[in-house]
Amino acid sequence: MSKTRCLLVDDEPPALEILESYLEGLDGFEVVASCSNAIQAFRILQEKPVDVLFLDIHMPKLLGTDLLRSLPHPPQVIFTTAHPEFAVDAFDLAAVDYLLKPIAFDRFLRAVAKVERADQKPLPLLAEKEQSVTSQDAFLYFRADRKMVKVFLKNILYIESLKDYVKVITQNEKPLVVKQSMSALEETLPQRKFLRIHRSYLVAIDKIKAYTPTHLEVGGLELPIGRLYQKEVSRALTSSALT
Repeated sequence: MSKTRCLLVDDEPPALEILESYLEGLDGFEVVASCSNAIQAFRILQEKPVDVLFLDIHMPKLLGTDLLRSLPHPPQVIFTTAHPEFAVDAFDLAAVDYLLKPIAFDRFLRAVAKVERADQKPLPLLAEKEQSVTSQDAFLYFRADRKMVKVFLKNILYIESLKDYVKVITQNEKPLVVKQSMSALEETLPQRKFLRIHRSYLVAIDKIKAYTPTHLEVGGLELPIGRLYQKEVSRALTSSALT
């Protein structure tokens, strides 16, 4: 069976490396090329058959969305970007999915599961592959200290919003301060594992040691539960206690 051919386009080398590492773990996929801008991608698409285009949006010279509009017969596209404001444009262009950076592996798998092969048959074994991603396996790469830092989701205690940044608090590691919005990060993380308790706090559910209607304890600290979040927090924690 032929493999699904992928082209990766991003002006950040670490982002390309992350996508390549994710795709290496999937049977039936191959990276036929990667490049750093939309103009290079256009040339590659004229020369090589491509089934799936992983496309950054905000790049120099030409936006990824403009590249897609210029293609008479585009391949299936999964946008990868740090800019949530482009989501409407992306779906107007019939993108398969829209991934916000940093991209978690399980979220990446959900996007890839939507891809159809050229013969229109569903991707084999992908559902099994997604189910095999447990809290022990899942991770994110965060840009911090001028490098991409790998963080396993199982090690995250909570995340604190600092205006245009977030602070990621983990077990046994120093906190990471990352330029990322809390809302974008909340969208990236698995909902059944993480819970928004306050506009400034997102916590790992399995790290909660105790809670009251207004506060909860995680990592030896007492964090406030925002008034607008109290009902949803109570529902989520009651549900998790019963499962």
